[in-house]
Amino acid sequence: ARLMSQQSASSGKIADPFRFAADARTLRGEVAVAKLSRLADSLVSTDEAISWSVEGSMFEGVVSGQSDPRLKLRLDGTLNLRCQRCLGGLDWVLAVETVLQHVRVGQPIQDEELEDDEVDAIEIDGELDLLGLIEDEILLALPIAPRHEQCEAPRGGNGANEESPFAALASLRGSHRAD
Repeated sequence: ARLMSQQSASSGKIADPFRFAADARTLRGEVAVAKLSRLADSLVSTDEAISWSVEGSMFEGVVSGQSDPRLKLRLDGTLNLRCQRCLGGLDWVLAVETVLQHVRVGQPIQDEELEDDEVDAIEIDGELDLLGLIEDEILLALPIAPRHEQCEAPRGGNGANEESPFAALASLRGSHRAD
């Protein structure tokens, strides 16, 4: 496999993903989590970096009988997610490997190919935004509500459990009843 030029890697785009797959090219790199703005709300820290690789290949389609372009995307790293219980940091290991079959915009996708769980179809019109694809795949891989195995919910400002404001309302309701 040939390595794509660094100029394309630094721009965050693959100019012709169909040619990239047909030539069986490979591209590797790292992206700073701080560059992935949609991911920032889920994190405590954006100091980490994610390692990624993209490998192009052609796959003989069972239904179509012709070669279909595919990209294999791998993502590895550790993200510092926000625990949904204590709001503290939670290290979470990211390990994603996905295969994408790219089709041109408007090209029909056979039903049998849509049912294949090992491959995801992606429409491409022109160049492929690699950083956008990486961020999409990370967002899809994140746990819905990340939590530590053992932790406590945050307490009030002085560290003690404060009385619920509804408890005061309940006491008012009970003392002024006209029976």
